[in-house]
Amino acid sequence: MPGRPGPAGTGAASVKRTSRDIRTANRYRVLRQIIAASPTSRQELAAATGLSLATVATLVGELLALGMITEVGFEDSAGGRPRGLVAVNTSGGALIGVDLAETYVRVELFDLALNVLARADEALGPGEDRPEQVAGRVAAAVGSVVARAGDGAARVLGAGVSVPGQVDRDTGVCVYAPNWDWHDVPLLDLLAGHLACPLYLDNPLRACAVAELWSGAARGHGDAVVVNLGTGVGAGLVLGGGVHRGVTNSAGEWGHTTLVLDGRPCHCGNHGCVETYTGAPGIMLNLREAQPDSPLLRPGDQTATVDALAAGVRAGDPVAVRVLRETARYLGAGVADLINLFNPEVVVLSSWVAAAFGEPLLDEVRAAVTRRALRRPLAAARIVLSPIPTDPVCLGAATFALEGALQPAGKGAGRHAVGGPR
Repeated sequence: MPGRPGPAGTGAASVKRTSRDIRTANRYRVLRQIIAASPTSRQELAAATGLSLATVATLVGELLALGMITEVGFEDSAGGRPRGLVAVNTSGGALIGVDLAETYVRVELFDLALNVLARADEALGPGEDRPEQVAGRVAAAVGSVVARAGDGAARVLGAGVSVPGQVDRDTGVCVYAPNWDWHDVPLLDLLAGHLACPLYLDNPLRACAVAELWSGAARGHGDAVVVNLGTGVGAGLVLGGGVHRGVTNSAGEWGHTTLVLDGRPCHCGNHGCVETYTGAPGIMLNLREAQPDSPLLRPGDQTATVDALAAGVRAGDPVAVRVLRETARYLGAGVADLINLFNPEVVVLSSWVAAAFGEPLLDEVRAAVTRRALRRPLAAARIVLSPIPTDPVCLGAATFALEGALQPAGKGAGRHAVGGPR
């Protein structure tokens, strides 16, 4: 496996897009469509992407040369020459996605069609938050999925790593992770001592946005907001058909915008942040305020508490329903702000808290947003649950590696190359 390259994607917002950037974005568009509609013809790709047939033919040739797609025969064309069909080359390589969260490490291995081949989980207990410890747990989980996949992991194209907090993609540094009190941790350097494949770092906001853009509710849309609901809260932004990162890769920290003046204290140092009312710890506090001695509360266990609340909502438990509605009231106010600000085509509720509550949360959020958002942008926006059946953060992280492999030679290639443990 090759050594670690630098990040894929664009740099600061002030950098003008070059013809190579546009070509790379078009590669993404074509491969996304092939993944969505394999097998497909060049003519169908041109119609679906809006690119010219000549451009599509060139890009298909490049993807064939990279081994990411393959020719799979012909289809009849009404009275014309048979059209050649292409499909994803699922055996052309493997991708690793790492969802590094405050309480667990989850790793999934994907083929090039973004199907899950193997999965491993490692729990992170209290006190297991030193960077060297976390890097070791990630390496162990990666080793486990590679072993389980066997021949399916013969050619790993790269591993994407999602870590909560603010990250510098160019240097592979976790700049600030408030829940662990990490400051300027060289996470990819630590991982490069264990893993001999290209590594890409970002956070769950971008991971969820990229996952929805490639395989979920944002595919085919130019403007979307992906609301990540977990321990932390944020919004991945898809603007103009691509992920919006901001000048310092910090766009989307909506969870740290003020919802309640002088409200609950937040890890970031502010008070009243969206996250403190709608993230898993905030939901636990909503439950404590509704019923301090509730049997639904699992002290110290966010996942168990959210699962118990979700089960209570399904069973019609009045306290669980009240907590869901209160959480959705706060969440709806924040989502209405996002709709008013960004005027998206779709808002996606993603990650594990959204998945646990499901349709009841969606219905309450839609009602709350309807009361608060401006009529015109609201009319253009759909609010949906993520349709991704696997962990969207793992999928998005793996897609960072896929995008890296699609970069032209010399762009986004080659930092801290390693041949194995050091």
